Amino acid sequence: MHDSLAAIPLSLISAERVTNLYDLMDAAYCSTELRAHSRSLNHVPLIDHNPRRGTKIEFAPAEAIRYHERTVAEHSNARLKDEFGGRTLMVKGDTKVMAHLMFGILALSADQLMR
Repeated sequence: MHDSLAAIPLSLISAERVTNLYDLMDAAYCSTELRAHSRSLNHVPLIDHNPRRGTKIEFAPAEAIRYHERTVAEHSNARLKDEFGGRTLMVKGDTKVMAHLMFGILALSADQLMR
């Protein structure tokens, strides 16, 4: 199942639990249905445009800044997986997995501070 099929049910669950103003999604989620659903929840859809057969539609400057925040979070997640052992954990048990991930996040934070 592609992630985009779960986007609407997950957005409904999220809307019940938290108040958010924006829906940040990459080009895989580019569809008129998702944009309409986002607007129906009074959210601003910031979904990267997938050009398919046309030209790519760029974000307005303010939207581009907001969308960039998603990119920063994605880079942090990728670094945790690739450089700090988040991809392959060789332990069993929820507590041990959480401890190893927290050690990775601690090391990632220290590395970011050193930059």
